[in-house]
Amino acid sequence: MFRLNKVARLHNSLIKVQKTSQRFVSTKDFLDSHVDYQVTTYSRPEMIITSAKGSYLYDLDQKKYIDFTSGIAVVSLGHSDSGITKILSEQSQTLMHCSNLYYNQWTLELSKQLVDKTKKFGGMHDASRAFFCNSGTEANEAALKFARKHGKSISETKTEFITFKNSFHGRTFGALSVTPNPKYQAPFSPLVPGVHVATPNDIDSVKKLINENTCGVIIEPVQGEGGVHKMDPNFLAQLKKLCKQNNALLIYDEIQCGMGRTGTLWAHSKLPKEAHPDILTMAKALGNGFPIGATLITEEVEKVLKVGDHGTTFGGNPLACRVGCYVLDKIADAEFLKNVEEKGKFTTSLLNKLKKKYGDYIVEVRGDGLILGLQCKEDPSPIVQKAKDLGLLIITAGGNTIRFVPPLTIDEDTLTAGVEILDKAFEVVLKK
Repeated sequence: MFRLNKVARLHNSLIKVQKTSQRFVSTKDFLDSHVDYQVTTYSRPEMIITSAKGSYLYDLDQKKYIDFTSGIAVVSLGHSDSGITKILSEQSQTLMHCSNLYYNQWTLELSKQLVDKTKKFGGMHDASRAFFCNSGTEANEAALKFARKHGKSISETKTEFITFKNSFHGRTFGALSVTPNPKYQAPFSPLVPGVHVATPNDIDSVKKLINENTCGVIIEPVQGEGGVHKMDPNFLAQLKKLCKQNNALLIYDEIQCGMGRTGTLWAHSKLPKEAHPDILTMAKALGNGFPIGATLITEEVEKVLKVGDHGTTFGGNPLACRVGCYVLDKIADAEFLKNVEEKGKFTTSLLNKLKKKYGDYIVEVRGDGLILGLQCKEDPSPIVQKAKDLGLLIITAGGNTIRFVPPLTIDEDTLTAGVEILDKAFEVVLKK
């Protein structure tokens, strides 16, 4: 289990190094002495984040950054939220872990709240039960297993899946198998067989693939990693109809686009019931930085599951679930969601001004709420790097896209300041 005292000691050691150590006099020295002890699965800039508050991050050299990443759509209530800090302290002194061999108060409470509030705010009208895990990829693994179990209850050959181009569902083998990106898949092939790839917003491409052997169709209502592409509501309604006709389950992966990010509790919340999923996955923002994932299912799916079909040691631990209850209570609020929607429109207007100014470089502004994409004509990595140098953290996505997923609590002044830095980054890079 994640040990808060160990995290605190690490943080204190970094602060001590920063203030008093003569051995590590700079970020470079600290990295040179430590970086070789980490597996090289990430490409990181030479900076060490030591603290954060609200919409700002601070590094070892006490440089301040506006955060338009929120830890990749995770810290939706902002960094170091006082309510979460209090919960982490209180619950860690009461009960952090007891395993799934026993019930605990907070897992039961979050299960009920997720089902009730999902329905109240227009999502998944027949949501019935929740399974808890520790991450997004685990939530999707559970969804895939549940869909296959449901399929095999109909026919032993009903085991195949349909996914979509540019989608991202995780790095574990099942989730990776439905993430059709050669960059991620090729080094680890062969993957799970029976996965077919359709084209987003193209129902004919799905019709060519779906059949009596299809057990599940998995899709992001708004693709994040793939370049911030929003699915057309009519397409999703047609997709659900096709799934029903073929006794296949429709899985919505809202790990990045859910939990208020689009200005509604779920990205599918404004869709008619006929377009709602049979399974809904979530993670990221549900814990606001504390690891948690969840998979919501209908009663129809629950009926085929038996004790022992799936499990997890840490999933649903009381500390994570109490945090989840707090986060859900804050986000599942009409006024909060309205503010996110308004800030999304405000940010879109700022980005459209950039598009007008740099029309030879910026192709399109797209997205919904505070998951937005700025598509460029070429790789925007130099602009992202320059923005970092100037004090703004942003990230890229597929298709030469700059992705904007700031904390949902960010204010308009900070949004404006961040876009002004981005404007300066464009100006500097494009003049070279």
